[in-house]
Amino acid sequence: MEKKYLSWDDIEDAVERLATNIKANNASIEAITGLPRGGLIPAVMLSHKLDIPYIDANGNFEEYDNILIVDDICDSGHTLKQHHQFFTTATLHYKTSAVVEPDFWWKLASENEWIVYPWEREDSKTIPDYATKGK
Repeated sequence: MEKKYLSWDDIEDAVERLATNIKANNASIEAITGLPRGGLIPAVMLSHKLDIPYIDANGNFEEYDNILIVDDICDSGHTLKQHHQFFTTATLHYKTSAVVEPDFWWKLASENEWIVYPWEREDSKTIPDYATKGK
């Protein structure tokens, strides 16, 4: 699996484009939260960019009708699927093989690509690395 390293400039561009897309689609987002761990930083950045309150996972979700759930990537889609039917979703990257498509995403990721975000360690392990752990 090929690793692709992103810079903070890439992330700034991704967040800017996501924010523009969300605004253009008149999404009536009232609050934003991020999925731990990968979604936290882009969620806070989108919160600032859109001037929408950030709420953490312990926040009072009942106060809002439309919450944006943010993650870094929709890879298999299993994590996002839990939230997709109840909330608006956004990711930086999306793989078309995922079981669900986020409402908003920045770029398609190739199936054989492991993306390393700037908030991750450069030696982060890929899915195949985790799958063989302990074998």
